[in-house]
Amino acid sequence: MYKQISYNYKSLERAKEREAMASSGYRAHVLAIPYPSQGHINPLLQFSKRLASSKGLKVTLANTIFIANSLNLPKSAGYVQLETISDGYDDGGFALAESIAVYLSRLEAEGSKSVAEIITRHKSTPNPIDCIIYDPFLPWALDVAKQFGLATAAFFTQTCTVNYTYYLEHHHGLIRNPASSPNNLPLGLHILEPQDMPSFFSVPGSYPAYFEMVLNQFSNTDKADFIFANTFYKLEEEVVDSMSQVCPMLTIGPTIPSKYLDNSIRDNKEYGLHLFEIDSACTDWLNTKPAGSVVYVAFGSMANLSDKQMQELALGLKATDFHFLWVVRDSEEAKLPEKFKEEMAEKGLLVNWSPQLEVLSHEAVGCFFTHGGWNSTIEALSLGMPMVVMPQWTDQPTNSKLVEGLWKVGIRVTVDQNSGLVGREEIELCIRKVMGEEGIEMKMNAKKWRELAIEAVSEGGTSDKNIDEFVSKLVIAKPASV
Repeated sequence: MYKQISYNYKSLERAKEREAMASSGYRAHVLAIPYPSQGHINPLLQFSKRLASSKGLKVTLANTIFIANSLNLPKSAGYVQLETISDGYDDGGFALAESIAVYLSRLEAEGSKSVAEIITRHKSTPNPIDCIIYDPFLPWALDVAKQFGLATAAFFTQTCTVNYTYYLEHHHGLIRNPASSPNNLPLGLHILEPQDMPSFFSVPGSYPAYFEMVLNQFSNTDKADFIFANTFYKLEEEVVDSMSQVCPMLTIGPTIPSKYLDNSIRDNKEYGLHLFEIDSACTDWLNTKPAGSVVYVAFGSMANLSDKQMQELALGLKATDFHFLWVVRDSEEAKLPEKFKEEMAEKGLLVNWSPQLEVLSHEAVGCFFTHGGWNSTIEALSLGMPMVVMPQWTDQPTNSKLVEGLWKVGIRVTVDQNSGLVGREEIELCIRKVMGEEGIEMKMNAKKWRELAIEAVSEGGTSDKNIDEFVSKLVIAKPASV
């Protein structure tokens, strides 16, 4: 399944560096480079913590200068050391760029230099860098690593099902090919109707720069020594098996804080990085509510609902008469119906950001109304929480199909074809189904997936074994063996 890692250790000096590393107690040193957004940073940071805390690796994670400065990050996050790279917009990040295409181009140019500088700086230390784990949104990171003869590992943050659709399109043009249909795609890819495909396929021409980015994830993965996916084997068994025949993808997830899974990492209660300030009122408010009585509503850090959709959602929640905790970012508050917050004060709590893992694991919460982003979805699966999914774009339609049709832990809302909106009646109906008798089986299925998630990351589980094999092969490739 793995490629043979080849290193070119030419000098005695390098061998001496390795001896110093061995004496320092680290088995190897990994540099992790996430794409600069919270939904990509947190999974890789959590994976880094697992490598550093229980697998004997030294791990350094490199965020952009803007993110590090805006969050006032320390030099370390738990077991992980923190570094910075430049994206060319150190004073404002992506917001200063003319477009996503311009941002990505400058991130590649400046980021490549920064990563090379980090590698060079660590060469003269007792712990030089051996491997770069990178987000495939940044394929240039692999090229930099290879220039220095380092091992590489691509870290995909989405489901294998979504990754496989992008792979098939990038290499074979199967998805957009009019001759292709859901029924003749390669064996193992779940039957996906057009509305179930990532939005770049179902809405042709949408966000072309992002579409190019997700396809380019596979531009050089054939050169990577390892390929990781933030999922677990039993969750997507058929797709993992099919994809591994052409692109070996190792499941190493779920990458959520250990407290909520196997509890193997000390004091690992949260990711440790939040681009928004958390409202501490959530838990206190939930503590006053009966078990299973609250609908938790959150749409991640990027979703931007229209004014009309926000109003339909608000009125749908109101009609259910259930308690609800709704995360409404500052930029979205003006879209709420007039005086909605005041009128619903007895039933609902609106916050700008929440400690989502704490909320999803709270006994008062009975349903998660979500956009279906993969981080939110796998958190809900790992915590046994049934869902109502209202997908917006990119991988979310596919995730919602899996939630409802494959994993059977929730319902996907139906969009009104005339208005293009999810109406208040549909919202009310879906919530009532999940919170009522129809939701009993969903809750049982959710509990099953939680148990399998814990099994995967626990000692001897599929994800744990994959991580161990990665570490073993990385450590074996030392100068003494060359």
